[in-house]
Amino acid sequence: MGKVPEGPPALNRTSHSLSREVTDEAVFAGKASRPYVPEGFRLCFPPIVHHGADRLVPFGTGHLLPSRLMGLCSDRWITRMARDHAMIEPFEDRQVREGVISYGVSSYGYDMRVAREFKIFTNVLSSIVDPKAFDPKSFVEFEGDVCIVPPNSFALARSVEYFRIPRNVLTLTVGKSTYARCGIITNVTPFEPEWEGYVTLEISNTTPLPAKIYANEGIAQVVFFTGDEPPEVSYGDKKGKYQGQRGVTLPRI
Repeated sequence: MGKVPEGPPALNRTSHSLSREVTDEAVFAGKASRPYVPEGFRLCFPPIVHHGADRLVPFGTGHLLPSRLMGLCSDRWITRMARDHAMIEPFEDRQVREGVISYGVSSYGYDMRVAREFKIFTNVLSSIVDPKAFDPKSFVEFEGDVCIVPPNSFALARSVEYFRIPRNVLTLTVGKSTYARCGIITNVTPFEPEWEGYVTLEISNTTPLPAKIYANEGIAQVVFFTGDEPPEVSYGDKKGKYQGQRGVTLPRI
């Protein structure tokens, strides 16, 4: 068979240089729909594959890269880590959707829930917000199934789930689109290697109207990344100030 025209560059394992000198046999094993990936490498941003009349022709800009890179973890990995290592408790092994804002494991993440405990920000004291000396009196505590966040304000809450992050893992969290499309933004900082605890959630209402937050339903999606090797110092090693946090936790110095 001839060479693949304008195919994705493949990594030369000897020189580690990118080359387009790739035969059909090297890229595809016969007419398999999965691209050939040499041992020790993985495909980053796989090319779209067009099924031609007699062969598979790759399109796009897939690249073969060394396998020792940060990788995005799948639902299989998340489920295994939750069941075997209690990474997420309680753990929902499917997407719960009917009648609620969805939560549970998804293809490449976990949709966590917000608990019934809230601290709603108020400016009745007309005080200055100081991250180094935050006044707890700036919050009104609330517990219930529906929290009303005032216009252009925010509330702190915590997750239903307790997380235990492995030593070679870092997470990123993004808010649920159901809330985002209503102008309600959830902010969560990364879960660092070997951090554990309930997640403190910052939920902002960017609209000029009061906004409802539904407890025990989905609030944000956590995605998990594995590093190429464990860090020299983890969050657990340095005894981070938010290690093992239980309730809604205010800023600490």
